[in-house]
Amino acid sequence: MSPGPAGHGVALVGCGAFGSFVLDAIRDIPALRVIACADADRGRAEELAARHGATAHARVEDVAALPDVDVVVLATPPAAHADGAVAALRAGKHVFCEKPMALTVEDAARVEAVSRRSPGVFVVDHVLRYNPLLRLLQRLGQEQLLDPLRRFAFENDASDEDLGPDHWFWDPAHSGGIHVEHGVHFFDAANALMGSGPLQVQGTEVRRQDGPVDIVVATAVHPGGAVATHSHSFTHAHRAERQLMRLDYGFAEARLTGWIPTYATLTAWTDEAGAARWEALPARAAELLTVPGLRPHGEEHVTVTVAREAGSSRPARGRGITRSVPHRVDCVVDLGGEDRKPHVYAESVRAAMTDLLHCAAHGGTPQADARAGLTAVAVARAATTSAQSGRIVALADTAPAGGAG
Repeated sequence: MSPGPAGHGVALVGCGAFGSFVLDAIRDIPALRVIACADADRGRAEELAARHGATAHARVEDVAALPDVDVVVLATPPAAHADGAVAALRAGKHVFCEKPMALTVEDAARVEAVSRRSPGVFVVDHVLRYNPLLRLLQRLGQEQLLDPLRRFAFENDASDEDLGPDHWFWDPAHSGGIHVEHGVHFFDAANALMGSGPLQVQGTEVRRQDGPVDIVVATAVHPGGAVATHSHSFTHAHRAERQLMRLDYGFAEARLTGWIPTYATLTAWTDEAGAARWEALPARAAELLTVPGLRPHGEEHVTVTVAREAGSSRPARGRGITRSVPHRVDCVVDLGGEDRKPHVYAESVRAAMTDLLHCAAHGGTPQADARAGLTAVAVARAATTSAQSGRIVALADTAPAGGAG
């Protein structure tokens, strides 16, 4: 659908804290206007609508029927995502959907099928696809400074301080469970970095005594013998939260901190030609960290040090690959540290919406399209089924899940 003469009109469905966050992140995108806000709680819709000069409504069907609405943003609890997305797509609207795009594979496949037949563009809010650190790693892989990823490991010690016993997060009927509600971010990130969905998944879950499942682990085997492990525990105080993503490239390793990564260290072993290419990276920092629609704050930087002859000049061998790699590279990529997490998070959402609007205007497939959303849900459901059944679950569909360029 083409935007009106005043630009793309946006309607938000789900006027809670996250919906408000999304509108704040995207409202200053050129040629974008907030037209309507909808929520089952009419007062909440009216309050947010007043802030943005919009009209208040109750349901996704109400805003999807408005002729001046071009994009529907879905920020409802997860159980409502699939039906909301289908309703908006069938009305010919573009859709920006909070993750997960559905709670079941069947519903995710329904959304994906409707998105293929709809004139609207569909984007799922998998913000890690729009994170500058992950984009940089993908670009280093494309330039062959990093080998194909062998192992993806994510450890997430998250807070449950704001998740009371009656919170919808703990109810699989509303959230899908931890693998689905939260894990899809990282299943999708692994798929993007590996360039494929997994072949099989093994899951484990731990239930709090007399309470809900609050710790889950999944191991996914990808084509070519690559492995991804995902651990999530919602068991910590806010101040004790911690996350680490470790990426093993064989002769190189990357470590990223934070679930919205803002800081990365890379260690690599290389030859003289490779060392010179690594040393050239700081001068290319702006290029390597560029994500369309994401505005840097100006404190991002890349530093590289090379310890020449730190290792033996004799060839080194690992997993059948033999190279002469005497030089050690230490690289730091800093987006401003943990203090910049809110900025990077909001700007990644802005970049995802920019991607949607670009594809709406010029064609093409967004980085976080319905296919990526379906694949992430399929992995999450397989991990959940495996944890509950005690058996490894094979995934029938292992088509590439795509990656950022």
